Amino acid sequence: MARGALLQSIKHISAEGAKYYNTGTMNIGRSLSIRSKRSDAGTSGSNASGGGRHRFAMSSLRGMQQPELSKKLYKLIKTENHQVSAYEAAGRESHSVASQLSEWGEDQDDSVSDISDKLGVLLAEIAEQEDIFAGNLEESRGVLKQIRNTESSVQPSRNHKAKISDEIQKLKYKEPESPKLVTLEQELVRAEAQSLVAEAQLTNVTRQKFKEAYDIHTAAIIERAEKQIMLAQQARRLIDLLDDAPVVPGEERPAVSREYEEAAHEVLNDAEQGLKNWTPSVQPIQSRSLQMGHNAMPGDIEQQATSPSVIQHAEQNVHEAGIMDGSAQHQTMQQSTHMQPMASTTQAPYPIEGEQQQVNYA
Repeated sequence: MARGALLQSIKHISAEGAKYYNTGTMNIGRSLSIRSKRSDAGTSGSNASGGGRHRFAMSSLRGMQQPELSKKLYKLIKTENHQVSAYEAAGRESHSVASQLSEWGEDQDDSVSDISDKLGVLLAEIAEQEDIFAGNLEESRGVLKQIRNTESSVQPSRNHKAKISDEIQKLKYKEPESPKLVTLEQELVRAEAQSLVAEAQLTNVTRQKFKEAYDIHTAAIIERAEKQIMLAQQARRLIDLLDDAPVVPGEERPAVSREYEEAAHEVLNDAEQGLKNWTPSVQPIQSRSLQMGHNAMPGDIEQQATSPSVIQHAEQNVHEAGIMDGSAQHQTMQQSTHMQPMASTTQAPYPIEGEQQQVNYA
């Protein structure tokens, strides 16, 4: 095929590909040329150069305001946010490299020009997998936020219990016979019961969501690797079509044959079919948390906090801590048998069903 006819064909393919690229999705079968994306890729490359910079913002102060219990996970989630941005930037840069490869090949002979353009299509699709991977990481990161929010909600329960314990100790030192001691000890039992439920919820949420988050994370790694391996193998087939036999001065390269054109198109078609037919090869991770309710507890969370068994465990824990003496414990146990949920003027120390969830900071 003459060079003029080949370039005319490539321009026609590029125009068809540009229509599809504007939808934001790449399809190898309809994008046999990457040169139609040259200007867009240049813009993306310039944006990517500044995409990885992180300046101080108000969100930087949120880490200082986090409860002690959730600080480590908050830091992990924040670092993963930078990781997601890095993969997105890597995808943009890789796409820019693919476009520049095609641009360079346009000035070469017919075979190199065609191979470099089609290779750019495959490399751009490999770059697209980085963006898909970044999206899956963001989904995994969102699941980890649920653990962080639960950790944050448990901290007030611990603080409330510690505050009541301190008040009891101070009152015992100043007024050992004060009738207020019994009231405080009853309140401590209630706080301990709420704390038991909150801690149980925390361990349930932690195990369930940790498993879910890294199920998504590891499956995304496998998907990205398998698709990129498949695309790279097709790219190697394409590279192998280029005749690199040396020529002597004055000798001309043979014209591009029809067999070569068919083989090159077959490579792109096989790559497209490979992506369409790809199915996950990961072994499913089993979950045994299906019986858990909305708040990761087997039952209503308010009823759990006031159930006799939880109250009994709370009284036992308080007694073992040495905060209640024998007579006070006996009186508290009798009265706590008929305990009603204590009215609270503050937010519950754990999320309850129907309550507005905590804001998911990035």
